[in-house]
Amino acid sequence: MQNLSTSNAIGLNLELFHVQSNTAFELPPNIAVFYIGKPNDQIPPDIDVSNLPDADVVSRIHAQIQNHINNYFIEDLGSSNGTFVNNTRLEPRTPYQINLGDRIDLGQGEKVTFIFQDQIQYQQNPISSANTTTMQARIPPQNRQTPVTQTIKFLGFVLMVAGMIILTANIRVGIFFGIPGLLLCISGIFVLCQQRINPNLGWILMALGIVVIAFTGNVFASVNLLIVLASSALFFAGYQLSSTGKILNYDLRSLQGLIKK
Repeated sequence: MQNLSTSNAIGLNLELFHVQSNTAFELPPNIAVFYIGKPNDQIPPDIDVSNLPDADVVSRIHAQIQNHINNYFIEDLGSSNGTFVNNTRLEPRTPYQINLGDRIDLGQGEKVTFIFQDQIQYQQNPISSANTTTMQARIPPQNRQTPVTQTIKFLGFVLMVAGMIILTANIRVGIFFGIPGLLLCISGIFVLCQQRINPNLGWILMALGIVVIAFTGNVFASVNLLIVLASSALFFAGYQLSSTGKILNYDLRSLQGLIKK
């Protein structure tokens, strides 16, 4: 089978589009059966998902797609976590017809999701290559995913925490309250200190004072606008880094290159 990443897209084929990584797997019309899974010694997968995120929920021999005169059928091959079409779990060893736009989930939790759709038309330079049993993922350069390692996730988390610390350390909070509420609280404390007077009266006066303060007091907070912008930028950068491995489509190597320049 020709390496699909170097072939000419003719616009007539169908594909499985992996939602989580913006990766497309072509389904040439001249092939009758496509096996989906991970490398194994029994049935090598035509669509190898081992390099996709959360591939651990996919079995080595997970499912197959059959092409019967341009009618496509998907069949779960007894996978551990099941196969779902439009959120409906398929019965194992039973073919189900699929249509354009159908959503296919391998395993539970919607972690490995494909859309069955027309192939996106675009042209690549034809390069001859050796036959292979595995279809290669066709990934447009602008959509190539950067691996999010534990180190990158930790760095993103540190940036988010730093942004929150900077913001909270520079917020000034205060409260204005009227004299009547304060006087009621002082009166209540004074009554509690008197042994001859019923202490319940003191608690009532303090409660009234607190209520008056709560309804008449004004709380204010002040923070420098530059601090807000800086902490927001740190939090945003940390979130993007921990979730995508990039900051504004720049990975760590690209950022290092920009800093050196």
